[in-house]
Amino acid sequence: MTLSEIADGLEVTASQRDRGVAVADDTETPLVDRLAEHADDLPCTPEATATLVDAYTAGRSVGDAAREAGVTPMTGAKALHRCGVEGVCPLAPTRRDVVRDWLDGRIPRSEAVALAGGDEADFALATYVETHDPPSELVEAVDAHVAGSAPLGAGSDGSSVSAGSAGSDGDALGGALGSPDGLR
Repeated sequence: MTLSEIADGLEVTASQRDRGVAVADDTETPLVDRLAEHADDLPCTPEATATLVDAYTAGRSVGDAAREAGVTPMTGAKALHRCGVEGVCPLAPTRRDVVRDWLDGRIPRSEAVALAGGDEADFALATYVETHDPPSELVEAVDAHVAGSAPLGAGSDGSSVSAGSAGSDGDALGGALGSPDGLR
């Protein structure tokens, strides 16, 4: 059986309307404005959170980003977690299971802290991470901002990031990779 035989007798009963190209680009909206709509979901101000996101995604540590934003490192880590930024929980996944066991009432807190292997602050942050999921609106706002931002190692104005995160020549990796010529 050929395609023409299969298509024989088919007819179009509806027409398609041309609706044009959908435009949903809001990368020009500052991150602070995007976060302001969800300020109640953040542990600090939208301004501080935007500063945290910019500094952390530029390669700074949570502590350095928190200092720049004027908040404690714990608050900075909580805000970054609420924005969906990965890697701010100080405990490995198996140690986070211990926190979940404590939250579910299977083991006492003192045993959970000992098994988790961190200190009280690490345990407290891991507990926060396990009990506060990042709201999808915040995650989408930060993802859109990061996707539309300058390359790693550059500030929002395109200038090189200070605090030693870039090499003296402005290279975001500080020349860590060397040149391809040295591989021959």
